[in-house]
Amino acid sequence: MLQRHPWPQTIEEAIAIQEQLRSEVITENQLETVRYVAGVDVGYDSADEVSRAAVTVLSFPDLQLQQQAVVRSPTTFPYIPGFLSFREVPAVLEALENISLRPDLILCDGQGLAHPRRFGLACHLGVLTGIATIGVAKNRFMGEHSEVGLDRGSWQPLLLEGATVGAALRTQTGVKPIYVSIGHKVNLIGAIEYVLRCAPKYRLPETTRSADQLTSG
Repeated sequence: MLQRHPWPQTIEEAIAIQEQLRSEVITENQLETVRYVAGVDVGYDSADEVSRAAVTVLSFPDLQLQQQAVVRSPTTFPYIPGFLSFREVPAVLEALENISLRPDLILCDGQGLAHPRRFGLACHLGVLTGIATIGVAKNRFMGEHSEVGLDRGSWQPLLLEGATVGAALRTQTGVKPIYVSIGHKVNLIGAIEYVLRCAPKYRLPETTRSADQLTSG
């Protein structure tokens, strides 16, 4: 993967990188045939000193595991809300280098545009790799939304400062919503559709579930 910038040591450097790269985020659907979808997740060992990044690649639409990789590397950035990509993306990029199947779409365990500078982890990973990405978060980071219907597929726009930055999406009837946002090269409606197709049985997409199993194992 092309190294677009040095990894920052300070918050000020991180903000400058986010503000520099956010103009490169593509919010239109540029996906054609999707044959492989990937999930990425990061866990931590040794009191957060070691990052454990996992990438799983599944066939689409049947969601069968094709490849997986786990890498361990030193954690180089502290946990600070709004700057998760600087903590996790370096290890994720290393894990992506260890798979031979290039995914058409990556579902990230984190935010995309639903971010104070509109450049969450999914946007950052998408811009650096050139791969389409979607942010799929378990919890709302920011923004507000109306009550989501109880049926699978119901959703409401996630609004921040009057702009739609994502969606609160019910992936299973009667189950707590998840938060979907554009990462790169996909629009919001497309992102919602892909997340639903990747979550046929459970609240979280199979991509996220498979990657999480590797990082927590």
